[in-house]
Amino acid sequence: MVELIGHELKVTGKIDYANAEQYYQQGLKLIQSQQHYPLIVNLAGLEHGSTLALAVLIRWLRQTPQAQGLQFKSVPDKMMKIIQACHLENDLQLLS
Repeated sequence: MVELIGHELKVTGKIDYANAEQYYQQGLKLIQSQQHYPLIVNLAGLEHGSTLALAVLIRWLRQTPQAQGLQFKSVPDKMMKIIQACHLENDLQLLS
């Protein structure tokens, strides 16, 4: 599930092959409703930091101004390892 609370997009649950497009569309609608960026994407409620979940986040990022309109917070350990292995830490704005 994706919901906008204040200026923070909260992602909860598990993104898998059966629901990845639904997560993408739900998040995209909320992202496109915004006029001020960057928008914080809070991943504390994400159950599994997979490559598929990372792909959804990157697709969202590409839909923002200059593909830099999102900042990612509370990135799960597994997803952080994927980001580091792919050398994406300089391409993504990661908050501690």
